Amino acid sequence: MKILAFDASTEYCTTALWIDGVVTSREQHAGITHSQLLLPQCEALLAEAGCAFSDLDGIGYGMGPGSFTGLRIACALAQGLAFAADVPVFGVSGLQALALATGADKVLASLDARMGEIYHAVYVREQGAYLLQGVISVCPPEHAPVVVGSDWVGCGSGFQVYAETLTARYAGALLRVDAVLYPRAADIAQLAALGFAQGQGVAAELATPLYIRDKVALKITER
Repeated sequence: MKILAFDASTEYCTTALWIDGVVTSREQHAGITHSQLLLPQCEALLAEAGCAFSDLDGIGYGMGPGSFTGLRIACALAQGLAFAADVPVFGVSGLQALALATGADKVLASLDARMGEIYHAVYVREQGAYLLQGVISVCPPEHAPVVVGSDWVGCGSGFQVYAETLTARYAGALLRVDAVLYPRAADIAQLAALGFAQGQGVAAELATPLYIRDKVALKITER
């Protein structure tokens, strides 16, 4: 099985090619240039592997949450490539990709959502799968959902930007923090491969972003 995956939800532009369990990837700090970098990265990965878009069995994409523009870019590319190659798509939350990257059993995944808030999700690994506990939320870091027990691993830019607040919020619960982790296409590809194997791929037109937040900017009176 050959799966192309990518993510543009953060300031990084990251792509990966999964071929029967072997993953190659490319990453670049993109800032706001994802639209210029994402497709060329995909083309380069395929060329290195001697593959064409028509050889793919599926497209995995980072559906969010994250940058509104980045999510739309990734979703549009997933739709376009899937239509052209006549293959299904599978959206993966970047927070779940973070959880996978930690390799831990209990994960608090958090991304900086700007505007004094974080995107936050709690995952527990069961039989090799990272299962979401509750819902993905957006909230001030001091209101992050409480958890029971210890040995939780915190990860993502939320723990970097709001380190003091989140470590205080989870005092006594954290085993370690991997604050520099960000959603990577290599992890998204692995999760997408599992989704496709379970028959969860969907048609290209059903590829949608996961926004979580409807409000994208502060009013002048709120600044």
